[in-house]
Amino acid sequence: MLQPRRATVKKARNLRRSMTLPEVLLWRALRTRPDGLKFRRQHPVGIYVLDFYCDSARTGIEVDGMAHDLGDNPERDRARDAWLAASGISIIRIPARDVLQSLDDVVRFVVNQCQPLHHPTDGPPPPQGGNL
Repeated sequence: MLQPRRATVKKARNLRRSMTLPEVLLWRALRTRPDGLKFRRQHPVGIYVLDFYCDSARTGIEVDGMAHDLGDNPERDRARDAWLAASGISIIRIPARDVLQSLDDVVRFVVNQCQPLHHPTDGPPPPQGGNL
């Protein structure tokens, strides 16, 4: 079930108003549609909210602070990523410190990972050149 619940949509709206500094910095770069890719911020999917989402690549981007390494958070992140993968959404996890230290490199990495896949056609390639 990819449709978000009403409570998840409400949570996403609240999260948009309280983004962390690394999320704000990354959003400023992604909202300019680098390489023509469109990103959404705090995007609800099922019972989860993704920090950023590129629909054309079916890819979510998560900016992980230190809290993601504590307690049962790593296990919950793995379960969440597995559920999203089963729903056809791949996840890129980026440490918050990387966004703060090298935003340009992070943006290039995200854009590279989100390039739409080109599927080969069933037929022969189109004719080259002049006459049809």
